[in-house]
Amino acid sequence: MDAQMFCFQCQETAKNQGCLIKGVCGKLPSTARLQDLLLFVVRGISVAERLLRQNGINVEREIYVFNTDALFCTITNANFDDDSIAARVEKGLQLRDRLKALLIQHDINVPQVDALTWSDVRENFDAKAGEVGVLAEKDEDKRSLTELIIYGLKGLAAYVEHAERLGYEDLDINRFMCDALAALTVDHLDVEALIALTLRTGEFGVKGMEILDRANTGSYGHPEITEVSIDVRSNPGILISGHDLKDLEMLLEQTEGTGVDIYTHGEMLPAHYYPAFKKYKHFVGNYGNAWWQQRAEFTSFNGPILFTTNCIVPPLSNASYKDKVFTTNATGYPGWKHVTTGADGKKDFSEIIALAKTCPAPTSIEKGSIVGGFAHNQVFALADKVVDAVKSGAIKKFVVMSGCDGRQAGRDYYADFAKALPQDTVILTSGCAKYRYNKLALGDINGIPRVLDAGQCNDSYSLALIALKLKEVFGLDNVNDLPIVYNIAWYEQKAIIVLLGLLYLGVKNIHVGPTLPGFLSPNVTKVLVDNFGIAGITDVENDMKLFGIA
Repeated sequence: MDAQMFCFQCQETAKNQGCLIKGVCGKLPSTARLQDLLLFVVRGISVAERLLRQNGINVEREIYVFNTDALFCTITNANFDDDSIAARVEKGLQLRDRLKALLIQHDINVPQVDALTWSDVRENFDAKAGEVGVLAEKDEDKRSLTELIIYGLKGLAAYVEHAERLGYEDLDINRFMCDALAALTVDHLDVEALIALTLRTGEFGVKGMEILDRANTGSYGHPEITEVSIDVRSNPGILISGHDLKDLEMLLEQTEGTGVDIYTHGEMLPAHYYPAFKKYKHFVGNYGNAWWQQRAEFTSFNGPILFTTNCIVPPLSNASYKDKVFTTNATGYPGWKHVTTGADGKKDFSEIIALAKTCPAPTSIEKGSIVGGFAHNQVFALADKVVDAVKSGAIKKFVVMSGCDGRQAGRDYYADFAKALPQDTVILTSGCAKYRYNKLALGDINGIPRVLDAGQCNDSYSLALIALKLKEVFGLDNVNDLPIVYNIAWYEQKAIIVLLGLLYLGVKNIHVGPTLPGFLSPNVTKVLVDNFGIAGITDVENDMKLFGIA
């Protein structure tokens, strides 16, 4: 059978080679093709934007906002709604043509490249999409590096959008994203230049995580050590998933005094660590685990669910909750209601609140609590205690087990690895990978919990700052001389920009699992292994020895 689509951007891609008939994530071929076409249009916009800027003409902010949203909407598990993606293609063509008109107005030559010249009606989008996907690049190594850069840009776009929604932005980051996409489209980069652009993407990834950190902490305070309930109360509830703290803030404001409780799910757990949200007495806890368990957990929650970002798992046809799910921002799913931002910059969640009041309270699935809040500011406050524990030998090793969780059975490895670590080892974590071990009874070292949760995937920035601070405290010349090893799980593109950021910072010998990305060609994999020490995982016993832990 001829391939109906081609996508290999996530860790679960079929056979670790590529999804050809339907995405393992649930993405239909039509959706995959429309996302390819949207990226094609964004590349055309970026070519025009770069040309204008090179000639001293700045473009309107709307261009950058659109590109950011378009990249974010193509991230794994974010948007399954063909109509919303096609509407973005149409808007993108309008914006691109507006930039082309500016080029002509200023007597700037318009390159005759397909991404700038093609245009058509929605009925013909699918035919064009089949020509402009991943496989349009025939050279395997160039394709591999091109996709590595694009996936990094997708992850960066996610962080940029969250920061922008809180009023924090750096147009240099937006302009770099255009520069990178334009270079990939018209500059005919060789492998060496593509590798250089990959590291440059990592540099801007660090800048993107830094501005989001400032946005979150500037808006809501620095995360602090917090005990989060994983049980339920008797009130009806709304479950909020994803990563966007601005949406959470608006939802908490609108539900205050209504008798409706708010629970977090998946990557929204770290919101409990921010001081600003603790004033809301109806912000009561975290319900469930990582994204991939949502079908069972959404069923038992009983109330409505709000997706602020990925990760959506398409519901089964008989799912009891399928009419209770709402999306916003870059997310979308056919049949689910989408909450838009009003002219005043606010969202109206009244329909979700009204629905919640008609639903039973959540069914309890767990008891107790979990502790988190160990972002960089909180760990710096404990620095003396941590340093003393290292100097005394009470802590012999830190293991960064950051990143994503996923459905693959092999991910049991991470729970087994955590349980097998000796008592003198501390886990530094962020992202939903933590759900494999954050509820294990791993104890503490001199009062320091053996699992230090910094927060969401973007809070991997905190882990980098912590490593750099320890390097400074111990007077080391190289961050790789620290007693820190990296055993990172990945699933989607936000993990890719974190990885590129670590490579830019000079961190080496990072182990990535449960599989190395399927989009890496053998030659590109060799470059990463030889130059950066990137490696896969094997089994717990062997990897313990490899890390010098056993």
